[in-house]
Amino acid sequence: MRARLLAAVAVAASLAAAAVAQNQQAPESLLPPGFGDPAPPPPPAATTPGGATVQPLPDSRPLELPLPETAPTPSPTPTPTPPSAAELARYEMPLFARRSLALIGPVGAAEGGLPADAFGAADGGFLEVLMRRLSAPLPSRWMSIALRRALVSRVDTPAGLNGADFAAERAWLLLRMGESVAARSVIQGVDTGDATPKYRQVAMQALLATADPAGLCPLADAAGNSERGWIMARAMCGSLGAAAGGSRALIADARRRRIATGIDLQLAEKVAGAGLNSRQAITIEWDPVTQLTAWRFGLATATGVAVPDTLYATVGPQVTGWRALAPAIPLADRAAPAEAAAAMGIISNAALVDLFSALDAADETPAALGAIASDLRSAYVGADVATRLGALRQLWDAGSTPEPRYARLVLTARAAARVRPSDARADADRIVAAMLSAGLDRSAQRWRGQVKEGGDAWALLELSDPDARTRLGYNAVSSYSGTGDATLKRRMFFAGLAGLGRLSAQEIESGAESLDVRIGTTNAWTRALDRAVQAGQPATVILLAAVAMQTGDWRGVPPAALYRIVAALRAVGLGGEARMIAAEAIARL
Repeated sequence: MRARLLAAVAVAASLAAAAVAQNQQAPESLLPPGFGDPAPPPPPAATTPGGATVQPLPDSRPLELPLPETAPTPSPTPTPTPPSAAELARYEMPLFARRSLALIGPVGAAEGGLPADAFGAADGGFLEVLMRRLSAPLPSRWMSIALRRALVSRVDTPAGLNGADFAAERAWLLLRMGESVAARSVIQGVDTGDATPKYRQVAMQALLATADPAGLCPLADAAGNSERGWIMARAMCGSLGAAAGGSRALIADARRRRIATGIDLQLAEKVAGAGLNSRQAITIEWDPVTQLTAWRFGLATATGVAVPDTLYATVGPQVTGWRALAPAIPLADRAAPAEAAAAMGIISNAALVDLFSALDAADETPAALGAIASDLRSAYVGADVATRLGALRQLWDAGSTPEPRYARLVLTARAAARVRPSDARADADRIVAAMLSAGLDRSAQRWRGQVKEGGDAWALLELSDPDARTRLGYNAVSSYSGTGDATLKRRMFFAGLAGLGRLSAQEIESGAESLDVRIGTTNAWTRALDRAVQAGQPATVILLAAVAMQTGDWRGVPPAALYRIVAALRAVGLGGEARMIAAEAIARL
């Protein structure tokens, strides 16, 4: 087993070198340096689910609670041993209600998830290393959507892995992708009695990312006294779940022992002050704070304390997703993060439209957001074609950089689907791209034959056609120019068509040579991808495909990697995802 794990780690390291990798900031540590002063060194890295990215909270001495007075005379019978957590679980949860660690995930195959055997017989240690080292978020909206689907699916735990640990690894990757709600749903698939140190570490992250400190309470008692985060969790839970004053002694003890200081202690006190009949009134001062952490984000959001924008600039892009998904944050403050999250694949077109519809109906919406909401309403239900098209153009032209521009395509996807080809041929490129950003491939095909051959809309329709049966010649690739970087887009167009099987073997060979797309190159990543395809492991294929997209934007994804990704996804029955990823490459370059 040890030899297999070492081999898996070596292969995963080779994959990281073979794929295009770029480090991105991972979620911040639960508590910043100096949470307790002085801060002892962290436990060994083996207990951390995400490597060095999120360290466990520093150890501390056990709480020194007063002991009851000794009886005047010794008891004739020995003191009974307190029941273990496993023994207590037998009474707290009957056998029929316990969930198996062999099959974990909130979304079954019948609900849109992948099959239970989606990872097949893939080595568990290999999968964990891939997940842990994957740099997220990804540049592709549709690759992110596919990866989320794989991670939340109700799948078999690979042999040799603890189910709670495997759930934690999946949730940890989801958190780095910005998928806080999905991460929490995976975590909640494990009974608290089965919690492991890794599981508890990631569970705290997930619950803080979703601004739910009360969710920590079922795990707090079993987490051990030495971890500072759980000491503070127990202090907060004493107020949230018990009578008034239940947390005062614990908060006071934490302050005395400097378990928490500054704003971290203040936020914990504010959470405790929200408990039953509490008379605490805590004022939060952000001025001395220079770094946002998961602890600060979660507790501040849960208690309605607004986090300054300057602090959001100190964390990675995954927190954008956490903000967008946090219902406790006011709608107006969630609008910009929600648009960014839509481009990342976290927020759907329907959810984004609902948010702006609510802003449109609100009484005190800021003027700038009200104008967007008004334009969106006109794009959907404007009095005439000219009004609707004018509103669409106004929304599209407002994006100053590629990410906001693509987010506006997602926002307007269904409004664009209401436009007839005969009314807006000049806007075909953006209309077709908008529809495909939300997966409206059949609606987009209404534009086939109505767009200029060789343009972006034409290329998008060829790549996204769900009913395509005929092959194209290489002359179709060479005639594509599109907008922007024509050379790169032509190479991506070729890679997409080749991966989708739309070109013959001879055309692929000549095209690869003409465009210098080295699709025949083999390395550790391509060999691992081929093995996953041959074994029929769609979840492993998705994970390996994501490995090749560790880059800041689509310009960093090699055309040869796109070819391999599209071909592999199509080979394991994920043709829809393959088509959308191939089309997205054209739309976002």
